[in-house]
Amino acid sequence: MAIITDRVAAARAGSSNTVIARVTSGWAVMGDPQIMPGYCLLLPDPVVPSLNHLGAEARAAFLSDMARIGDAILATTGAARINYEILGNADPELHAHIVPRYSDEPADLRTKPVWFYDWQNGPKFSVGQHGDLQARIRDALANVS
Repeated sequence: MAIITDRVAAARAGSSNTVIARVTSGWAVMGDPQIMPGYCLLLPDPVVPSLNHLGAEARAAFLSDMARIGDAILATTGAARINYEILGNADPELHAHIVPRYSDEPADLRTKPVWFYDWQNGPKFSVGQHGDLQARIRDALANVS
């Protein structure tokens, strides 16, 4: 299954409602589910198997874009911090999870990886419910250097 390839194709075609913006290294998109308000992903364009498959300049751009998205999330959500994860074990195509963490999370989950949350029952991304936050992240991203 090529989930990242499919999501990048949808972003290129303009058929993905999760797209926040085109960035230097690829696409900033809202995560689904919105397990944490403002959860985003960075998808590379073109898609590669891992960070190690990028040359030095492309790698630097990807990591810089990842941090810029985190800055935009911090500016718009009131998050206490941002967790950044590049895994690729289940979906072996490069993508970065950019996860806001909040000081009011349940005590038993606050210091654990976000993967301990119930992802199956998390709020699914919808423009109606999350579009305002998506637009605020887009605006902040445009102003982050």
